[in-house]
Formats: sequence, C-alpha cells, structure tokens
Amino acid sequence: MTIILGIDPGSRITGYGVIRQVGRNLEYLGSGCIRTSAEDIPGRLKQIYAGVSEVITQFQPDTFAIEEVFMGKNASSALKLGQARGSAIVAAVNADLPVSEYAARLIKQAVVGTGAADKAQVQHMVCSVLKLPGKPQADAADALAVAICHAHTHKTLIAMSGKASSARRGRYR
Repeated sequence: MTIILGIDPGSRITGYGVIRQVGRNLEYLGSGCIRTSAEDIPGRLKQIYAGVSEVITQFQPDTFAIEEVFMGKNASSALKLGQARGSAIVAAVNADLPVSEYAARLIKQAVVGTGAADKAQVQHMVCSVLKLPGKPQADAADALAVAICHAHTHKTLIAMSGKASSARRGRYR
C-alpha cells in the first residue's frame, strides 16, 4: 500500500490530490486547492509551502509527485511557476518524502492515453479511474492525474527493473 500526493503547482492556485495504491487498485483519499492571497511572490510561496505541509501532515503520504514546469511563451510566468514548484518540493523534502517529477504530456498520456488531451478529458478520466461521484476542481483533478501518473509509471518501472535484473542474473550465470 502506497499513499501518493500529487501536486499541480501554480503561483495563485496549487492543486493537490491524494490517492492510495494497493496493488493495481487506486483509491481516492482527498483533493483540493491551495489558494494564495498574498500579493507578493514571497508571500505566495510561504502560503504554498504551508499549505502543502498541512496536506502532508493530514494524509501522511509515502511519496510526492509534481508536474514539471511547462515553458510557454511567457518567461515570467514560467519563473513564477518554477518558484511555486520549488516551494512545494521543499515542503516534501522537509517531510523526507521522495520526489518524482513528470512532464504534462506524460501525465496526460498516462491518464487519458494521449499527451495532447485537454483539461476536460483529464478531468473525465480522473473521475473514471478513481470512481468519483462528481468532478473535482480543475487544479485538483490535474493533481490527481499527477498522482495517477506516478502510480502507473512507478509500477511500470518496478516491473521493468525486476525483469531486467532477472534477465541479467540469467545471462551472467
């Protein structure tokens, strides 16, 4: 059993999603948004850090997954997003959580089946995979998608490493 905290970072709204992975099954534990009210970036970063720390304390996750920065046309926005990510990552590292980072296209691929999926498709598949009765907020759904991506990717990497190591053992005997 593994509890995964997924984060969709943002300087104004940071989404979080928490799931439990038991074998192949994924179970929804909680989700929401950390909304910053500070006008200045340092104040927002402090609120993000405090909010993520509170979520970590509440859910006691085993691992932490976060979306990587997407470099769009606006460099200033990308820098602010990077700072928000850093604030969330520091909260995870301070709680001694392993941190995994995933590109947006990989997250969409893992959840929807195509890296070009839109937010509505991601939201729909998150509801379907986790058997949610209603749609979570967009940022929370994105964070749950990060957690689902981690569950699928981590499981695949473990399976591949097991096969690779057994193949190596057989070859070198």
